[in-house]
Amino acid sequence: MPGSGLDLLAVGLERLAPGLEESLATCRSGGASFTAIRGEYGAGKTFVSRWLGERAKAANMAVAEVQISETETPLHRLETVYRRLCERLTTATAPPSAFRPVLDAWLFTLEEDALAAGDLDDEALGAAVDELMGSRLAALATSTPAFATGLRGYRAAVASDDAGVADGLAAWLAGEPHVAAAARRAGGVKGEVDHFMALSFLQGLLIVLRDAGHPGLVLILDEVETLQRVRSDARAKALNALRQLIDEVDAGRFPGLYLVITGTPAFFDGRQGVQTLQPLADRLHTDFGTDARFDNPRAPQVRLLGFDLDGLTELGVRVRDLYADGSAAPDRIRSLVDDAYVRDLASAVAGRLGGRVGVAPRLFLRKLVADVLDRVDQFADFDPRQHYALTVNRSELTAAEAEASAVSVDDIEL
Repeated sequence: MPGSGLDLLAVGLERLAPGLEESLATCRSGGASFTAIRGEYGAGKTFVSRWLGERAKAANMAVAEVQISETETPLHRLETVYRRLCERLTTATAPPSAFRPVLDAWLFTLEEDALAAGDLDDEALGAAVDELMGSRLAALATSTPAFATGLRGYRAAVASDDAGVADGLAAWLAGEPHVAAAARRAGGVKGEVDHFMALSFLQGLLIVLRDAGHPGLVLILDEVETLQRVRSDARAKALNALRQLIDEVDAGRFPGLYLVITGTPAFFDGRQGVQTLQPLADRLHTDFGTDARFDNPRAPQVRLLGFDLDGLTELGVRVRDLYADGSAAPDRIRSLVDDAYVRDLASAVAGRLGGRVGVAPRLFLRKLVADVLDRVDQFADFDPRQHYALTVNRSELTAAEAEASAVSVDDIEL
């Protein structure tokens, strides 16, 4: 998946775009929002979440995409989720991790605001910045004074050019568990960010982002359906943590936060997912009618219907046109790989996957670009209708694609 330009590849999002844009606007204006994106494998959940993140960055919001997994990022350990958020934080101008650039931009803004009040020498400037910092973090003074203390220590270390302490305190503020004791002592902080402090640190990060010029944060928790495969006790804790996050968003504790989760219908409706925690199931309940045209884009859940043959063909044509625009022979590419050929290839790939068009996009685009467009571009005598026969090896299939292509139960790995 490309890192930018996803608008050019977005197919079939007309139903959802207005609701998602409305949620982004709500967060930019100081509100908070939540959306659960549901869809089967291949429906485009990750694509839509990244497309949403791209739209957010275009509006100068920050974005963090966190992959939920049992071993690396268990959802019930919110301190780990917060740490991954900081590691994956990105803005329109800073790649992951943008956490340190955001801190520096925030300090610069405080200094500029302090200087705007009049000419100050270094000592007076430091005092004015401390006063501004205290007033802007006043909301955290009672719940999480450690975050404000860590920021003050970081500013002091930067001002005195103590890189070691500054690095250590920035890591501590980002939730890193192993920070040198000397750096923590210099900053006046103790211990590590734990499960209970994580949400307060997120609250502090939102304040820093806003003052640094980023009016909100889109936090994407991807592949939440992996919770179905963990032990029942860990799953119960994770689902309760998700309920807690949603309740805090709804209560307005996180101004500027847009929380987005992705999952399969089995996660939302099955007995190993959301339905095992009734309070969470109640919060996420959405009544989907039979006609997707009338799905409510403001509902807690929005569904992706996946690709049909027309949608897959439209996607292929867009990719073909983008490829041709960057080629030395665009007319030849459009002639040999015309719309009819793109549709035939899409149909053929789906046919190799048991006719399940919804799981075909990844493999179809790979075949279209690597096996067809690249060859047309490089070889003047290559004609895909004459010289290319579609082959699909099981080694290039994901588990879901291999299951779709199985011709007998013996082909399915258990």
